[in-house]
Amino acid sequence: MFKDIATPIRTKEILKKYGFSFKKSLGQNFLIDPNILKRITEYAGLSKENAVIEVGPGIGALTEHLARTSGKVLAFEIDQRLLPILKDTLSPYDNVKVVHQDILKADVRELIKQELSDYKDIMVVANLPYYVTTPIILKLLGDQLPINGICVMLQKEVGDRIAASPGTKEYGSLSIAIQYFTEAETVMTVPKTVFMPQPNVDSSVIKLTKREEPLVKVKDEEFFFTVTRSSFAQRRKTLLNNLTSQLPDGKKKKDSIIQALESVDIDPTRRGETLSVKEFGKLSDVLLPLFK
Repeated sequence: MFKDIATPIRTKEILKKYGFSFKKSLGQNFLIDPNILKRITEYAGLSKENAVIEVGPGIGALTEHLARTSGKVLAFEIDQRLLPILKDTLSPYDNVKVVHQDILKADVRELIKQELSDYKDIMVVANLPYYVTTPIILKLLGDQLPINGICVMLQKEVGDRIAASPGTKEYGSLSIAIQYFTEAETVMTVPKTVFMPQPNVDSSVIKLTKREEPLVKVKDEEFFFTVTRSSFAQRRKTLLNNLTSQLPDGKKKKDSIIQALESVDIDPTRRGETLSVKEFGKLSDVLLPLFK
């Protein structure tokens, strides 16, 4: 049996062998606890029938667990210095393909077609760099890729916002954007002590299960997201204040906005965080003729 990469001793050995130094700008924090990695693969529900997309494999700590439990791993690594390390650490596994690309710029759909066409079920599983967590998740969902879901480790605060319910201080346009496409749940909290170098905050693992249909049916998806973002522009302001200040010519259309809100039984003095995703769907549909 191969020695796990994700132990403090083995991680230090690998870093020393290659003279690797962490780049803060790339948000590099490597996990050094194999048990947590094992639990992530369990929460992701992997089997040899699944393929996995990983973002930021680092030195391969999570990758090797994914390779052991799934049919194939397609890993995106942006840091060229890690490519020779991954070639070495993942040499026991013939079911891993490492691509030297930025996932935000890559044609992920085309790479899925090239590398994972034999697999019907595809999960994204990753320890995401904190600084690009949100853009990565939104890209993967917004591009309507043929994936079943996403199971990722991220900054706890961001995880809380993604899984938040209406009426809580964490709930906002990010919660809505992700819950529109998926069912979101926090499955695990991870202390900062199990990373090298140790970050300043704890992490959590969230699982996003893709919905067959979006949570609400809206006439214009782009406008729906514009309305939700506008509604949270300044959290302390009422819905009416935010919409009139954020939407084009909103101040001139104030009376029409009030009428639109009242027509779907939404009090203009409510705040954005009190509205459910379904209420935002109704609201965006009724505002659409005023702004399109």
